[in-house]
Amino acid sequence: MFNDLQAAHAWIEFPASRCDRDASHGMRAIAQESGWRKVDRGLDADITISRWEDSRAISSHEATTPADRYFVAIALKTARVKLTRDRQIIFDGTMPAGTLYVSAPSKLLGVQFQSPCAFLHFHISTDHFSAARPATEGLNDLVLLRDPLAAELAKALTEHGDTADQQFARCVGETLAMHLTRLELPRSKVNALPKWRLRRVEQYIADHFDRCISLSELANVAGLSRMHFAAQFRAATGYRPREYLLNHRVAHAKTLLTTTERPLAEIALAVGFSTQAHFSTVFKRISGESPARWRLASRAVLPATEALPRRRPAADMDWMVGAAA
Repeated sequence: MFNDLQAAHAWIEFPASRCDRDASHGMRAIAQESGWRKVDRGLDADITISRWEDSRAISSHEATTPADRYFVAIALKTARVKLTRDRQIIFDGTMPAGTLYVSAPSKLLGVQFQSPCAFLHFHISTDHFSAARPATEGLNDLVLLRDPLAAELAKALTEHGDTADQQFARCVGETLAMHLTRLELPRSKVNALPKWRLRRVEQYIADHFDRCISLSELANVAGLSRMHFAAQFRAATGYRPREYLLNHRVAHAKTLLTTTERPLAEIALAVGFSTQAHFSTVFKRISGESPARWRLASRAVLPATEALPRRRPAADMDWMVGAAA
């Protein structure tokens, strides 16, 4: 999970098309929302896809899912989010890009965004799920941290922008619905690291990321054994402690690449890497580009820092299932 400064600079993972901003509402495959989950053209089609973006540091919203719909959201960039229903907290923490969450028909869901955010919203008719019941019973208040297929579907849509036609968007929506009905939900879950312990660890990493930090060291900061700390930290953030540390270093490196003229070797040492070669390898794995290319591209468009990888090294998926209402 990222601190407030990092969260404010965790920019969108998937490219936004200029057409998204400039084209008229009428024929868009992806509708722009006037308010959270408010689609001006209505939900006439059996699958409607909309986009919600908010640059504010904090915002709160509530919405009830229509009786004939499932609501599915996919995060386009990392965001700090708190989901609640009937005063019960469903999720409270960082949603990495690619996170998917679901609200069932006729359910009131409250959300507080604690950082700028960007989401794709899928409003999918229950007809796409009925054939799979009772598999859909577990879909209410389901939160999946970094679902690879959801991330790829979101990327496909945002890359096409307004060149994506209605048929293509519908195909993506149907694929997502099929994916959800075929999920094998975990039988048990690891409790997430309590927020007060997590803040301790976050602050410790923020203060010492430029040197080697061991798992035992972080576990001691959290006041837990190594095994319990690693599992609970991953449940809370979607990252192994080592992955989180490396992403923190890369996020800080991007700030230096954008705002200074310091050479790459100097930046590598400043953010905790022992060599420029190691820095470049990790940076490219997380960002998809070398430090030099990223610096050039960021200055050609807008200064920005990405805080999450496009894909994780491991092929496994991180899960977290919220309490069903």
